[in-house]
Amino acid sequence: MKSRRISGSSRLTWGGVSTLKVEGINVYYGDVQVLWDASLHVDEGEIVALIGPNGAGKTTLLRTISGLLSPRSGSITYRGRRIDGEAAHRIAQLGISHVPEGRGIFTEMTVFENLMLGAFRREARRVREESLELVYKIFPVLKERERQRAGTLSGGEQQMLAIGRALMSRPKLLLLDEPSLGLAPIMVERIHEAIRDINKQGVTILMVEQNVWAGLKLAGRAYILERGRIAGHGYSKDLLESDYVKAAYLGVT
Repeated sequence: MKSRRISGSSRLTWGGVSTLKVEGINVYYGDVQVLWDASLHVDEGEIVALIGPNGAGKTTLLRTISGLLSPRSGSITYRGRRIDGEAAHRIAQLGISHVPEGRGIFTEMTVFENLMLGAFRREARRVREESLELVYKIFPVLKERERQRAGTLSGGEQQMLAIGRALMSRPKLLLLDEPSLGLAPIMVERIHEAIRDINKQGVTILMVEQNVWAGLKLAGRAYILERGRIAGHGYSKDLLESDYVKAAYLGVT
């Protein structure tokens, strides 16, 4: 399947300074291939969305970038450094933070304890009070609940905590996997507004979003992943006007 460019421009970049380049990666679970020759780039300061049907390989792509999986071939470059094949903890130390689907918070620990665990990088430990102040500014409810066990939070509050914990590591690149999954519409709005605020702080974001319309409204550019292959890419405003995207993902004919 050949990737289609859906854009009125010949150059699909936000600022031209590359934070992440994924080039022709092939990824397997055992003998089963899940990603075929997948390529994308994320420029510094962008919000880029990765959209597509369930089972297309979106989560696999994020897990490969963060080092939880290794590509069989192809390359991943972060800020000019090859990171494919690096251990996940080393990639995290470089400034990539991954908020997985399902959040992965420690339910028996308090909100404050979860957040402090996020400040594991040496440079993050030095400024963790400043980081905590920023997290509480973006997510005021976490300050109100800081002594509460994380498992007693609502689903939306747990998602805020997962993102807040990731911010405590002072990431340069934030990977978000389905940040609005299972949340009420009003909470989706709050999470997406927080993502905009985080991006304004200088954090580059690559996000998987099941809500295609909302994801495209939030991101500047997007890639479509289908059956393990990049099937299309373009500016979000062009994708929202694309007949293909309207029919396949937005229910418009």
